[in-house]
Amino acid sequence: MPLYICSTHKDALNPSAKEKIASAITDIHCSVTGAPASFVHAIFFEDHPLFSLGDKKLLVRGTIRRGRSDAQKDEIAEKIKSSLVELGGATEPQVDAVIRETPASWVMEGGEIMPEPGEEAEWFAAQEARRRGEQL
Repeated sequence: MPLYICSTHKDALNPSAKEKIASAITDIHCSVTGAPASFVHAIFFEDHPLFSLGDKKLLVRGTIRRGRSDAQKDEIAEKIKSSLVELGGATEPQVDAVIRETPASWVMEGGEIMPEPGEEAEWFAAQEARRRGEQL
């Protein structure tokens, strides 16, 4: 569910940089929240950035499940900005990362409503049981 939209100018990032940034975003999100890596999605818009870049070279807008602390959201944003500087060939003033929340009940993953933060184990168990045709 966490969806990170990375906007940049055309040809500002090569495929290797995009891969490294997506991997860093996934690692950051998972290390801060404990969410499974399979939940994290990163999308790159470069020809027509989804969000106005203004004076930025790289802009990441993350939407995560509601229920994370302000400290967690701030940590995610700061670590993403640092990774954009390191991996995206930009300076600190040229990057930004903003984290927003949405209720888990508004989002689906694998055809199922997302679990609330902390309820992932039960959600995965129910998914596996359904896959095997079992009832819980």
